Amino acid sequence: MKPDISADSDELSRKVAEWLVNYIQHVLDTKDRFTIALSGGSTPQKLYHLLSGPPYAEKINWKAIHFFWGDERYVPYQDDRNNAKMAFTTLLEKVPVEKNNIHRMRTDIEPDDAAAEYETILRSYFKRDEKSFDLVLLGLGDDAHTLSLFPGYDVMFEKEKWVRAFFLEKQQMFRITLTVPVINMASQIIFLVTGGDKAMPVSQVIYGMHQPDLYPAQMIQPYNGQVQWYLDKAAAKEIS
Repeated sequence: MKPDISADSDELSRKVAEWLVNYIQHVLDTKDRFTIALSGGSTPQKLYHLLSGPPYAEKINWKAIHFFWGDERYVPYQDDRNNAKMAFTTLLEKVPVEKNNIHRMRTDIEPDDAAAEYETILRSYFKRDEKSFDLVLLGLGDDAHTLSLFPGYDVMFEKEKWVRAFFLEKQQMFRITLTVPVINMASQIIFLVTGGDKAMPVSQVIYGMHQPDLYPAQMIQPYNGQVQWYLDKAAAKEIS
């Protein structure tokens, strides 16, 4: 699909919020739950703020939504770098969600144990031969990584496990991440990308040669779902 280009991050966030309200309702017209994998970062943060207030908050059946995360930094929940903390403070503490429908990646146990526990949760929700999430929100790093799928790490080529933990050398921390197999089972995947520093990786990922070793986000190709890119003008400047 052709990328959707907005003037700035505010316009992008409004577009996605309006689309999301309609999409959630469409899914809930046919089943009793909506599953979403949240992303960290500044662009989703703006989206979460919008969704937590009028006019969007009252249009969403929050009790039917089941929340997951695409990846997590292995830092305590109280740490501002924690993706779950950001989502709670900007969205989940402000809307009437069901606590049992919120599934954080734990950072209070060993990383491999946290990954295994999260995989068990996911497999209780989704079967291997079915679709997984109704929606996955993704961002893009200036090195073309998405989730915690970084260039030079074998985690992005994982075939069997749905969740992996690994040590990211350049950040000197463990990361816990969903892997390509479960992401590509999703019904809908959205990339939210803003800023001129993302322009070149955006162009390479969408239109460049298939080189996932260099551009891990190219691995995101849903089997029977759709992927859509929402960009601001700065992030889209290398796209002709």
